[in-house]
Amino acid sequence: MRSDIVPGARFPDYELPDQGGRLQRLSTLQGRDPMILVLSRGHHCPKDRIQHRNLVALWPEIRVAYTRIVTISTDAQLEASEMRDGVSAEWPFLCDPGRTIQRDLDIAEYTDPDHNPMVPHTLVLAPGLEIHSIYNGYWFWGRPTNEDLRQDLRAVTRRVRPDWDLSAPGLRERWESGDRTGFWPYRR
Repeated sequence: MRSDIVPGARFPDYELPDQGGRLQRLSTLQGRDPMILVLSRGHHCPKDRIQHRNLVALWPEIRVAYTRIVTISTDAQLEASEMRDGVSAEWPFLCDPGRTIQRDLDIAEYTDPDHNPMVPHTLVLAPGLEIHSIYNGYWFWGRPTNEDLRQDLRAVTRRVRPDWDLSAPGLRERWESGDRTGFWPYRR
């Protein structure tokens, strides 16, 4: 992984086609929410399928917690769509068959010349594509469990949501005065 891709840094704002062929930019997909970003080997990898099935099990919590998930793989559109449908995922799968991200981030998995995948990584991003945590999933146990993700997302959400603790001094008074800044949905 490139040396500047570390916690606290900003992840590059890539734009790639999704499983349906529509160009999608990471920052637009993220909006103002925390995000799980999966850099995937692709449809051929049984470890990726298991990781994505685990994320599908977490999906109901992710949706109600104002969190996003995006998967990026070196798959072409058809394979990405089949992988997404095969695991019953509802989030975007971005396609990078030209391996732009693999080269840019220096994550070519040189041990698999047949598929030429990326070394799989999972990142938890705070709003603004700020990197909170990075997991290297070359070995399956390097990938985050759903509990790891819950802990990371709790930490990110606590930090970025001004109304995390409604008993914090001054919040009730602001609310009662009609000042809704700092309350969901956040205004800029």
